[in-house]
Amino acid sequence: MENAKIAAALVKAQKAFGPALKTSTNPHFRSRYADLAACVEAVMDGLTANGIFFTQKVAPSESGVLVETVFIHESGETLSCGQIHVPASKHDAQGFGSALTYARRYSLMAACGIAPEDDDGNAASKKSSADDQQFEQAYLDKLRESAMSGLDALAAAFKEIPNSPAKSRVWAKHQESLKQAAQQVKK
Repeated sequence: MENAKIAAALVKAQKAFGPALKTSTNPHFRSRYADLAACVEAVMDGLTANGIFFTQKVAPSESGVLVETVFIHESGETLSCGQIHVPASKHDAQGFGSALTYARRYSLMAACGIAPEDDDGNAASKKSSADDQQFEQAYLDKLRESAMSGLDALAAAFKEIPNSPAKSRVWAKHQESLKQAAQQVKK
């Protein structure tokens, strides 16, 4: 298997992840949320204890920022978690900086399978719960089908789906059973 060492290390690391604590306040919505530092803190100990470094690549975009979270295992194996695009609210340093922080936070949470619980994305996420449930079920069905072909197929399907809160919720709820099913596939 191509990424066997990093996959095993990520499974162990995830067991040590803590919650992303809501330590910041969004003055516009008067709500509390987990900022980037809280998200990093929630996963850093679990990652480093299992020999995993994470980095976040930033790619150019005229309308906002593109961020990709990449895990690097001490064995040299890497796992890219796909890009997330966040548009900049203003086309100045503050607008792009804010979009970058937001993208880094959500990319990391999605890559680590921890569900975002902050409320500062209200304007961008007006989907009904029925739409969310339909998307989550379709995503779960795709992952289950991929798991029947093994861990590589499961990892490829995970990377193929764009990062979103719904993706994070499905992965957080079902990752263990999906990985177990994928590991049972005979090579």
